[in-house]
Amino acid sequence: MTEKIILLVEDNQDDEELALLAFKKGQVVNTVVVARDGVEALDYLFGTGPHAGRDVSALPQVMLLDLKLPKIDGLEVLRRVRADPRTRRLPVVILTSSREDEDLIRGYDLGANSYVRKPVDFTQFVDAVRQLQVYWLVLNERPPQQG
Repeated sequence: MTEKIILLVEDNQDDEELALLAFKKGQVVNTVVVARDGVEALDYLFGTGPHAGRDVSALPQVMLLDLKLPKIDGLEVLRRVRADPRTRRLPVVILTSSREDEDLIRGYDLGANSYVRKPVDFTQFVDAVRQLQVYWLVLNERPPQQG
């Protein structure tokens, strides 16, 4: 059985720590790979840069994608993920603090599977992560990978 990975794309260290703590409290047993900017996320997914040689057929179960990222923003990461046949079916959940309707609309237009605004309250954040875990890692049926 292949390792089940969550790709967390988050540049804010406080939000990253909060998410990792929420995963722990929610008893998420998946390996969480953290990418701190858009370039790092794409390098991980496509096996380039520091991730050269990684088995790119082992896609994450889900990518939790922040929008406000350095180097390459989240919407551009999403566009590139959807444009590549290897990753176009990867479940992508935008997990952001953005309150801009334009981000919400563009995210869905570019193929996001879900758009979740980060709760400010830790208890609500843990509950949101638990719900994401149940849906995306347990209930959701993924299509077969394509190459």
